[in-house]
Amino acid sequence: MNFKRHGLIAGIALTATLALAACGSDNNEPSSSAAGGASGGTGSSVSCASGTLTAQGSSAQGNAMAEWAKAYQQKCSGAQVNYQATASGAGITAFQGGTADFAGSDSSLKAGDEQTKAAARCGGAPALNLPMVTGPIAVAYNLDGVKDLQLKPETIAKIFAGTIKTWDDAAIKADNPGATLPSTAILAVHRGDSSGTTENFTNYLTATAPGVWTYGKDKVWKAPGGSGEQKSDGVAGAIKKTAGAIGYVEWSFAKTNTLSTAKVFNGAGEYTALTGEAAGKTIAGAKITGSGDDLAMTIDYSTKEAGAYPIVLVTYEIVCSKGNAADKLKLLQGFLGFTSSKDGQAQLDKLGYAPLPETVRAKVESSVKNLA
Repeated sequence: MNFKRHGLIAGIALTATLALAACGSDNNEPSSSAAGGASGGTGSSVSCASGTLTAQGSSAQGNAMAEWAKAYQQKCSGAQVNYQATASGAGITAFQGGTADFAGSDSSLKAGDEQTKAAARCGGAPALNLPMVTGPIAVAYNLDGVKDLQLKPETIAKIFAGTIKTWDDAAIKADNPGATLPSTAILAVHRGDSSGTTENFTNYLTATAPGVWTYGKDKVWKAPGGSGEQKSDGVAGAIKKTAGAIGYVEWSFAKTNTLSTAKVFNGAGEYTALTGEAAGKTIAGAKITGSGDDLAMTIDYSTKEAGAYPIVLVTYEIVCSKGNAADKLKLLQGFLGFTSSKDGQAQLDKLGYAPLPETVRAKVESSVKNLA
């Protein structure tokens, strides 16, 4: 998943209505690239419809949703989208309960109860997992005088498990030969709420450091110690204000808060800096495990792709394949069609996200067109 951040709601308490204005209603109106930084000259169109959408969930994609809405509003009048960054778990619950037209989630619906409740909300039709935003997870830190920090998976796992307690620990020194590391105490910051970001981060630790990380993968943080903060902006804020802090947070929030980010050792044997291109290489190698229009993915955190940054998540839009309210369907297709378009995806890089690889983007765009 290219706009400047002017006016961006960094806190992502998106309880405010994002009014979308400027096209006709229920018409496909050709348009030039969306204003505010979308790629020019692509010749794409925005499908406009009137009405209101209510959505909530992932705070990881909150910055993207804010900018997408701002672009869409310049094209489509009579349309309104309310997106609340309440975290992935809350978004899925709201969708299942019928109070959200779609949910943002940092992980796909789990087989069993989550999928069953979602299908019931869709009148028996399956709910789709549509990857929309590639959100690299930064290992962000606050340590004066230390630049270009490098960390192996095992070292990261020990830090967040609480077994590495100071910055001059031998394991960190081994990852950073020649660096001068202080004896400052480490404060490991994690999400205190149910979070798909936590699920993805702990999935990474489970896959790459199984001998060290013994707490499994979950949306709820299981390891002892550290400091739990609410939502992505809470984690980023805690790191920024605390000397010696380290935490995991979406790259978008690390950029907003001007946080230093570590290079991470990948399966190719490289310490790789976090860039949109490096994150995209990992996503390009992900396996689609869903069937038909469902595009749930499995990420290879041990990717051996040269230059790949391995800690990434994909935020999904959870939406009914069928059974969408008749007065919502056109707007749902229009808005999600825009976010999955080439122009929509092109806006994400400067926000700290990576655009979907074209092979994935085209499949998402096709799935949105098939909503009913």
